[in-house]
Amino acid sequence: MKGKQARKICYDRILPNDMFKVRQIRRMRNQTDRAISLIGKQWPNGSTISIRFMDGTEEQQALVKKYAPEWTEHANLTFDFTDDPTAVIRVTFDSSDGAWSYVGTDNLNIPLHAATLNLGWQDQGVILHEFGHMIGLSHEHQNPSEGIQWDEQAVIADLAGPPNFWTEAQTRHNVLDKYTLDQIHGTEFDPKSVMLYAFPASWTTNGFSTSSNETLSDLDKAFVQAEAMYPREEGGDTTVSLDIASAMQADIAAPGEIDTYQFQVATPGKYIMMTLGTSDMYMTLFGPDSTTTKIAENDDGGGGRNAQITAELLPGNYLLQIRHYSADQTGNYQVIVAG
Repeated sequence: MKGKQARKICYDRILPNDMFKVRQIRRMRNQTDRAISLIGKQWPNGSTISIRFMDGTEEQQALVKKYAPEWTEHANLTFDFTDDPTAVIRVTFDSSDGAWSYVGTDNLNIPLHAATLNLGWQDQGVILHEFGHMIGLSHEHQNPSEGIQWDEQAVIADLAGPPNFWTEAQTRHNVLDKYTLDQIHGTEFDPKSVMLYAFPASWTTNGFSTSSNETLSDLDKAFVQAEAMYPREEGGDTTVSLDIASAMQADIAAPGEIDTYQFQVATPGKYIMMTLGTSDMYMTLFGPDSTTTKIAENDDGGGGRNAQITAELLPGNYLLQIRHYSADQTGNYQVIVAG
């Protein structure tokens, strides 16, 4: 039986330069974890993410403050609710605009006057779901192993009406399209994931339906604190200190791995950050003294398929993240910061 709750489906906000890219998701080494994360969208591990409310009642804001930080009980992240106009995440409560969020570090590309996350309706499950997108998670129903046999025309027709008013292209992007198996963290469908919305049986050809998940599943919790996302313990992705003008040999040892380097600038001036080698590398620079202020990112700016960023830097600590451009590839490289 169809109902309003079944049709309240959120959608991912997509940056224009990502619109025509093949979806790329990271494969997890531990195949028992089942959540999905887009490659290159997670925040540097240990980040403090500033969050500002652009509007909303005290009750609406209190509900977000109550439920959203549940992610930080498991992921090595901190949510800082603030009135700072430069906050990285800006939350609105526009009831005419559905529920949506930009994914992970895509939020850094949005002008400060614009919202990055909207809660057109609010309850525990919706808040956790949208903040799951904010920290880099994707829709569980688009896992290629979920096996949902969609009645595509029924889904398209239903979501064309209120409260979503989606075009067919939007419905295909947010519900019907699947990620490719060789690009994901995990391969099994988690029916209890908060990243899965409720779907009525009328949307499938075999009568399959899903229930509304209001809380983080055990696998949601395990995934966000695993080595590929935001681990607190030793053995996960670690930050390596990098000396200026000293090349370091490194490698992307597993598909989807992201290497993070920290370096300190003492003297202001022009600095060049680059990779060397034959691997196709992608580089992102954060700072100064911030893991959520993105200065620049680059693909193929150096020789061959190497990444290179040239920037005027002020004194402070900086983070440099490096990954392989292709989610399913590994490779050796050298990294150097020259000033």
